[in-house]
Amino acid sequence: MKTTEICENLCRAAIESMGFELYDVEYQKEYGDWVLTFYIDKPGGVTIDECETVSRAIEPILDEHDPIDSEYMLSVSSLGIDRPLKKPRDFERAMGTELEIKLYAPQNGKKLWIGTLRSFDEDSFTVETEQGNALTVRLKDCALVRPNIRF
Repeated sequence: MKTTEICENLCRAAIESMGFELYDVEYQKEYGDWVLTFYIDKPGGVTIDECETVSRAIEPILDEHDPIDSEYMLSVSSLGIDRPLKKPRDFERAMGTELEIKLYAPQNGKKLWIGTLRSFDEDSFTVETEQGNALTVRLKDCALVRPNIRF
C-alpha cells in the first residue's frame, strides 16, 4: 500500500468526524523537504483556521502510527477553486461547469480545450466546446483537467 493510502486510511475518520471531506493526500518533495499534504473540503469552503484545527487533530494519529520512516512536514490545505479533477466524484461535482482540458497530444488539432462538462464515465468524459460541438476525451489522454476560471 502506498504511503498516501496508509495516511488517508489512518486519518479519514477523524477528518470526516469534524465535518470535512478528505479530498486527496499527497506525499512529495518540495524545495528539498518531504511534505505530506491533506486536502480537505466542506460546503462553503475551508478557512485557514479550520486547516490548522484538522492538522492538530491528525498529527497525534500520524505520530502514534508513524507511517513514514523519514522526516516530513505535515500540511493541511483547502482544495482551491482551480483544483484538478482526478476522481469520479470530482467530475460528478463539476457537471455543468466549464473546464480547462490540457492534453498530452493534440485532439482535432488542439492540445488545449475549454468546454462545459456534459457527461463522464470511468474512462472518458464529454464536454460541449465553446463552438457548441461535443468533444469526448479519454482520461488517460489528459495532462490536466480543472475548472476554467474566468476573471
